[in-house]
Amino acid sequence: MIKKLILALATLVASTGFAFAQVDVNKADAAALDSVKGVGPSMSKAIIDERSKGEFKDWADFQKRVKGVGEKRAAKLSQAGLQVNGKAMDGAPMAAPGDKTAAKPAKAVKAKPDAAKAEPAKAAS
Repeated sequence: MIKKLILALATLVASTGFAFAQVDVNKADAAALDSVKGVGPSMSKAIIDERSKGEFKDWADFQKRVKGVGEKRAAKLSQAGLQVNGKAMDGAPMAAPGDKTAAKPAKAVKAKPDAAKAEPAKAAS
């Protein structure tokens, strides 16, 4: 029983490591690029087509050459595990696996008017 539990735990740990693997745009094939959240078949094809003209030097070069990748999308792709020359994008937030709150900014809370100011007190007769 304990052996099965340890085996199941080891399998779980090993599989989560693969889910957040880093993928370098200069070395990855289409399947590896497709595994990154936010990269689909058309983007992976565009990446491979541009890479055939020469490797990407840095994130700025990647953004310039791959259509549809701007600052925000590049940051999201970097956060999802995409790298250029083994480097994540500078300034891209690195969220913990499964942490959905890190990507969203906090909402502003509106102040409610004070009840005493909103309605004047009535004088007793």
